[in-house]
Amino acid sequence: MKQYSSARDSQDSYHWFRASAEQGNAYAQFNLALMCKQGLGAPRDDATACGWLRLAALQGLAFAQNHLGAMYHNGRGVARDDAEAVCWFRRADLQGDASAQQNLGLMYRQGRGVVRNRELALAWFCRAAEQGVASAQTLLGDAYARGHGARRNYPLALAWLRKAAMQGDATAQLQLGLMYRRGQGAARNDAQALAWFRQAAAQGHAVAQRQLGVAYAQGRGVAADQLRAYAWLSRAAEQDDSDAQFNLGVMLANGRGVARDEARAFWWYQRAAEAGHMMAQYNLGGMYAHGRGVQRDAGRALAWYRQAAEQGAANAQFNVGVIYANGHGVTRDEARAAAWYRSAADQGDASAQNNLGVMYANGQGVPKDDGQALDWYRRAAEQGHTLARFNLGGMYHGGRGVARDPVLAYMWIALAADAGDDAARGKRKLVAAQLTAEQLAAAQSQARRWRVARRA
Repeated sequence: MKQYSSARDSQDSYHWFRASAEQGNAYAQFNLALMCKQGLGAPRDDATACGWLRLAALQGLAFAQNHLGAMYHNGRGVARDDAEAVCWFRRADLQGDASAQQNLGLMYRQGRGVVRNRELALAWFCRAAEQGVASAQTLLGDAYARGHGARRNYPLALAWLRKAAMQGDATAQLQLGLMYRRGQGAARNDAQALAWFRQAAAQGHAVAQRQLGVAYAQGRGVAADQLRAYAWLSRAAEQDDSDAQFNLGVMLANGRGVARDEARAFWWYQRAAEAGHMMAQYNLGGMYAHGRGVQRDAGRALAWYRQAAEQGAANAQFNVGVIYANGHGVTRDEARAAAWYRSAADQGDASAQNNLGVMYANGQGVPKDDGQALDWYRRAAEQGHTLARFNLGGMYHGGRGVARDPVLAYMWIALAADAGDDAARGKRKLVAAQLTAEQLAAAQSQARRWRVARRA
């Protein structure tokens, strides 16, 4: 459809198309429908647009059939009806309409109006892609990259994405850049990745702008440049890319390449957190907890930590546990604390594992159980957690949850002391005084072997 230079031009065209459409001209009916959809020459009216599209579609105009299918698919000007959408897409496909073929692929991929079938989706994308439709080529490349509808094939994915990217498709350019960054279908090449990110970013693609910003921040494919990183991340963030908003918050909170500005960091974290970004929620909780960039507020800190915790962030789950264990801004609740510690501990969080061990050792929020305490201390200690090593040594020294073993007690306490724990240093001397020379030598030998094994 042609561009109009003035409102008068669009009104004149509207009247011309209407006169011709009323005489049954299918092309005029189609163009009139587009004008009604866009509000050109007359107020926007989706229902009227659907009426004219139907008349043109019934005359066999493939463009109108595809557009009418899209109206049913989106529920514009007519009640949403996926089966009717598929019907009109199929009619247009019979005439070889590439856009309709792509739309049929999307219907099969989503399972709308048809049974979901990735193999058929891929087949329809292929038909449209072979007609040169860039968006279909992108969808086909993505399907091969993910193994949706066919065995995963990175070289084929790369080939189709390159065809779309060369036509200027920003999504293809982004995905091509990501494949070069990951070394999928071609040798890893950060410079090539950067070149494709740059092309997509120049078209305003928010994710590509973020990737370009990250590349400058990390010096991947280009010399590190924090100011450029900040500029590209800002462009993406302004388009509501929550990952970019989070990254800006990190840069501003830590003064990384830009002047430290905790108030501005707080603002970006909040935007990302409100969009559901898990780590932004966690960091926002930390800002409230410590009064950084905002007035300290224990209640809001807990609220944001909890949102991140409920999304599965182990560090947030640990912090929620600490808050309930100590009653910071809430009524102390050791059972809740233990439950949150367990959630984080099960994900491998060493601090949570240690604290859960303490809860079991003391019977706080859970039944007292030295065996459970020993197990959680060991898990944390093997990750290098200093306090857990000390606590595990204490269990072996006292014979709690395990047979008393002064050699292992010394080993774990010595490892904690070597990490700088003052209490462990004092305890090490006490335990050493209780050992024979042979036991002490054995314990020191075990500690050395443990350190060497962990460094290997």
